[in-house]
Amino acid sequence: MKTCLVLALLFCSGSVLANSVCGGTIANGYVRNAVKLPSKGDNFTSYSKIAELAGRTYVHSQVKNIIVDAYQALQKSHPDKRYKYAETGLENGGKFSPHKTHQNGLSVDFMTPVVNEKGQSVHLPTHVFNRFGYDIEFDKQGQFEQFKVDYTALAAHIVELHKSATAKGYDLWRVIFAPSLQAGLYKTKYADYLKEHIQFSTKPSWVRHDEHYHVDFLVPCEK
Repeated sequence: MKTCLVLALLFCSGSVLANSVCGGTIANGYVRNAVKLPSKGDNFTSYSKIAELAGRTYVHSQVKNIIVDAYQALQKSHPDKRYKYAETGLENGGKFSPHKTHQNGLSVDFMTPVVNEKGQSVHLPTHVFNRFGYDIEFDKQGQFEQFKVDYTALAAHIVELHKSATAKGYDLWRVIFAPSLQAGLYKTKYADYLKEHIQFSTKPSWVRHDEHYHVDFLVPCEK
């Protein structure tokens, strides 16, 4: 009886079990059967409960798997580091104001990892009064108030995202992060890996991308 009930629930909730299907491009696309990222884990959290409730944390199911597995790997390799993800996209994709992309479930913003004045890994503050973190501006030294960019945590995260993606047969297309701050990444032990595997933005974007970095994932979509 229990087995029958479980099977019935699984078949009735097929949309939950189905893989996502993306279409079009990150700038003009859609996604079906998108899933929400988890609100939090041992070493990560979302940028806003309000944004979660507003439906702004949906991604392609494979992107979710990549992200969660990367966080799990980081919990083992860097248990002292803390991470926060930000805007992703809507349940069905499409226009996602004020972003120009994030339309087919393959684009994700991550808040820049930071340390405080004691060198401890902490979250950037994200709330309605600083536009959920997007109004934060780092100086050329990677400093904002008492927070400083944690380049080791940032580089390690990008590396684990790439490893997680390629292990599943996918990849990262590009990472958008302020060119003026990228030099710090190449002072970490991950420099060679980043140079070989990661395509970073080389020109300033329409918004600075210093308080967050934008990752586009390479997952096959419908034409």
